[in-house]
Amino acid sequence: MARYRALLARELYLPRTWCDDLPRWREAGVDDEVRFATKPALGLRMLARAIDAGLPAKWVTADEAYGKDAKFRLWLQQRRIGYVLAVAKNQKIPTEHGSARADALASAAPALAWKRRSCGDGVKGPRVYDWAVATLPDTGTAEHGHTRWLLVRRSIAKPTELAYYLCYGPDGTDDEELIRVAGTRWAIEECFQTSKNETGLDHYQVRRYDAWYRHITLVMVAHAFLAITASHAEKGAATLNGTASSASPSARSDVSWHT
Repeated sequence: MARYRALLARELYLPRTWCDDLPRWREAGVDDEVRFATKPALGLRMLARAIDAGLPAKWVTADEAYGKDAKFRLWLQQRRIGYVLAVAKNQKIPTEHGSARADALASAAPALAWKRRSCGDGVKGPRVYDWAVATLPDTGTAEHGHTRWLLVRRSIAKPTELAYYLCYGPDGTDDEELIRVAGTRWAIEECFQTSKNETGLDHYQVRRYDAWYRHITLVMVAHAFLAITASHAEKGAATLNGTASSASPSARSDVSWHT
């Protein structure tokens, strides 16, 4: 995983109640063409802009708010972009014998299906969990040459704490790759934390829609500048030391579990 990262897009979520409060809408300087949009819809808007601008994207990962949205998943599948999206334990998942909850499927995973793996380094070192992966049946929504999976993460210290992910990607994608992608969500939180500490992400006092966009844009540019500068400095130091210049990677079973 790359050591340096930056935020690339921004959208301000506005509550639905604001749509019915025209005086408040106008006072906040919201453009007339702006309409209510859910968070997954805003996420797709940002993804579309980035991809249409030529940004390569092999995988997308996100939390439950996006994972539960069928339109969000389908949009990615239609563009053959892989995803590892968190879902709730009661997420209904199609199987050979009808739909089943994610937690019910996980409870049927055999002991051999669980693998202890790190999903990447955190502040305190490798983030190690037990993982299980099941191949999901083709329901006609996956593009040719692609597969859907259920990925389950189990805490080592508290085995009753599980997290669930719906996954989609090219046929033959191995379990380690899905686990790695799941772990990259930590980078998003890292970007938020760094932007708050270093470039004032949460240090704004604005009351207008356009003022928020100006602030957040300047914060993102400053954060990107720091990330690029730090990356160049590290590469320069590595070259002086005669080392490589690349950064170091920081119930019934209704599905087929990988063993």
